[in-house]
Amino acid sequence: MEMSSDYESYKSPLSSRYASKEMQFLFSDQNKFSTWRQLWVWLAKAEHTLGLDITEEQIAQMELHIKDIDFVAAAAEERLTRHDVMAHVHVFAKQCPAAAPVIHLGATSCYVGDNTDLIVLRDALQLLLPRVASVVRQLKEFAEMYKALPTLGFTHLQPAQLTTVGKRTCLWMQDLLMDERALRRCLEDLRFRGVKGTTGTQASFLELFNGDGQKVKQLDTLVTQLAGFSKPYAVTGQTYTRKVDVEVMAALASLGCTIHKMCTDLRILASRKELEEPFESTQIGSSAMAYKRNPMRSERCCALARHLITLFSNAANTHATQWMERTLDDSANRRLTLSEGFLAADAVLLTLLNISQGLVVYPRVIERHIAQELPFMSTENIIMAMVKAGGDRQVCHEKIRVLSQEAGAQVKQYGKDNDLVDRVRNDSYFAPILDKLDHILDASTFTGRASEQVDEFLAEEVQPLLARYTDVLKSVQNVQLNI
Repeated sequence: MEMSSDYESYKSPLSSRYASKEMQFLFSDQNKFSTWRQLWVWLAKAEHTLGLDITEEQIAQMELHIKDIDFVAAAAEERLTRHDVMAHVHVFAKQCPAAAPVIHLGATSCYVGDNTDLIVLRDALQLLLPRVASVVRQLKEFAEMYKALPTLGFTHLQPAQLTTVGKRTCLWMQDLLMDERALRRCLEDLRFRGVKGTTGTQASFLELFNGDGQKVKQLDTLVTQLAGFSKPYAVTGQTYTRKVDVEVMAALASLGCTIHKMCTDLRILASRKELEEPFESTQIGSSAMAYKRNPMRSERCCALARHLITLFSNAANTHATQWMERTLDDSANRRLTLSEGFLAADAVLLTLLNISQGLVVYPRVIERHIAQELPFMSTENIIMAMVKAGGDRQVCHEKIRVLSQEAGAQVKQYGKDNDLVDRVRNDSYFAPILDKLDHILDASTFTGRASEQVDEFLAEEVQPLLARYTDVLKSVQNVQLNI
């Protein structure tokens, strides 16, 4: 039986399984090469405006063929020329012969290559930022709901003083707010390469305009504005500095760190049955153990986040090894790094949004875990209460020490529940405070200002961020994962 050709060649799982159609389109050949053609149109328009002999008819013919790319012909041409840009120049020229003499006039390959990359980076950042805000909004609602629910804190992954479920959520959100700031700064700082020529000196354009440097500057500005950027980079080599890629990939890798940490926390909490990610009625957790409810979404986030984190070193090493005005050993690496970085970030954010829209908390399980640890945590409060009732601090301390050791032995040696409270109740020494013991053991009295901290953080830090995305967030729907 013949298999479809779709299943006979490699496809990146980022495209076939994880990333959104919108992000995939941004890095598609259709978007890339139609943007090349759009850049040639913008260049011709700007050159025409500034007096070069380019007609409106030529520009109109180019505009008619921006989208209809003959990819087969371009691939055949590239096999002959070994040059992707010239292959597409030739194919485009055949489609609009009247414009053939002016396509790519004065430009170098990086005019289309680098400027397209910057346009895609801008559009990809604009797609990611509302996704970050959507996750923050969901976590904000979750934090508000559980801001006062006590839960065990952990240091060294060992039970520590109590916090609240909502306060822990704010720790995750704080990192996401820092990621939003970093990504937004990348977007705000992003500029256009513009028209700079082969080594960045604009010599070819100066020749076209007969030495009129002012017109060359106007050309750079016009094309930049047509592309939707406020300003170009003032200086470039043949390429825009690959330091830009380093900054963008650093922000994406940092996002990966945040999500990996958060989803690791979720996986640990799921193992304790305190909290669960969404789990569909038909979902199968294990092929062997039918009862299992594995946190596969959080595990996927961690897996993709690790890949995202590693991509930063590609960008850093590529920038470090660019010689003089440029070397071409950046090209193949960047084709992989930039696309996979954004596709992975898109996929992990969509998965995290799905998780955050359906988190389930099990308060009774949390209470049971607190009950196992709180008696030990409450011993200092018991001692203080006895002193207030007239007891001797040193005598009380010794009493509590002995009872605690006995209770600890029951837990560790015999696997029994922590019975320290029962031992205190049954010891006549503590009779003066027995009526206060329930209050002393109230978990909510051990969480400090956690609930107030949640309110303050959401009002002072989270709400201003969400206000920047008010219109976009109105249209956000529940995310359904295909796989």
